[in-house]
Amino acid sequence: MTSPLAVPCPHCSALNRVPAERLDQQPNCGRCHQPLFGGHPLELTTANFDAVAGRGDLPVLVDFWATWCGPCIGFAPIFTAAAREFEPRVRLAKVDTDAQQPLAQRFGIRSIPTLILLRESREIARQSGALNAQQLRQFVAQSLR
Repeated sequence: MTSPLAVPCPHCSALNRVPAERLDQQPNCGRCHQPLFGGHPLELTTANFDAVAGRGDLPVLVDFWATWCGPCIGFAPIFTAAAREFEPRVRLAKVDTDAQQPLAQRFGIRSIPTLILLRESREIARQSGALNAQQLRQFVAQSLR
């Protein structure tokens, strides 16, 4: 039996304790009873970023993008598919840099798309530019070693 992991709810921001062996069993939030994982990237804003991505025990891969960015739009389906593949071991999220400029500034985003992998609210890896599915898998695997 392993220690429970702290998993923030993407709906109500409650912090849930989930045994690691139960992550694959589609756990629900203890407060709002919504699923903790939806198989798609979460949309993060300045209002919910710290509550969802800034705490908890799971690594969070954040895609900083913009609606006018061609490579960002081309990368979006790959990132969405990756959410189904990586969850519940890694939470995937997106930040629209135009709509959430304070977050873009906070993380020093200079080009988009930029991926930032966070663990315990600290940046552990960064990658600028769109990736194909294999490159994305490789980036995550190497970063989490």
